[in-house]
Amino acid sequence: MYVVISGGGKVGSYLASVLLESRNEVAVIEQDRVAADRLSMNLEGRYLVIHGDGCDSRYQEDAGIRRADVFVASTGQDDSNLVSCEIAKRVFNVPRCIARVNNPKNLRVFRKTGIECVSSTTLIATLIEEETLMGSVNVTSALTHGNVSLNEIVVPRMRHHSGGSGVSVDEVVLPQGALIAAVVTKDGVEVVSPETLLFPGDRAIVVAENDIMPEVRAVFREL
Repeated sequence: MYVVISGGGKVGSYLASVLLESRNEVAVIEQDRVAADRLSMNLEGRYLVIHGDGCDSRYQEDAGIRRADVFVASTGQDDSNLVSCEIAKRVFNVPRCIARVNNPKNLRVFRKTGIECVSSTTLIATLIEEETLMGSVNVTSALTHGNVSLNEIVVPRMRHHSGGSGVSVDEVVLPQGALIAAVVTKDGVEVVSPETLLFPGDRAIVVAENDIMPEVRAVFREL
């Protein structure tokens, strides 16, 4: 998967490191020269660091935005994150755009434009809420002996299929021990049926044995 990140601060640099560890390709656009130089020296893997403004379409294009599967705006400025995501989505048709929202009051604005957003404050609240479900999670883990997990995989831009027409779930041949259970689209969640189609930007919910997940991700990369 190819990911372009606008903002190479603490959030952006950490995200880039995690994605690179998972063997993704990453490009980071950072406006501060010192921070950009530091990233260039510290990151490891297949990456590109560009010194420039992530809100400028020229720098997004330099970062290879036209082939990006995901664009992430991770700066500390909500207005900049909104603008850069709008450019990535509407000018370059990136399938999935995610913005960091520093002020939870701005979440409504981002959602109104159809941009996925993450607020650190909201995220903390959600994690606390999920703590109450830990008992159920432990029971599930015990029943599966820890060998099976539920995974969310973003459908990338397709190389061998038409992104506009989508690809049937039946055509996605996963290794034995894995199956696509549901698909999350902009319209909601759909339980998989023989008629289900996958489009770039959709999120496939895959149930699989943990040791074959690298093979599963490889199948999606080759769509």
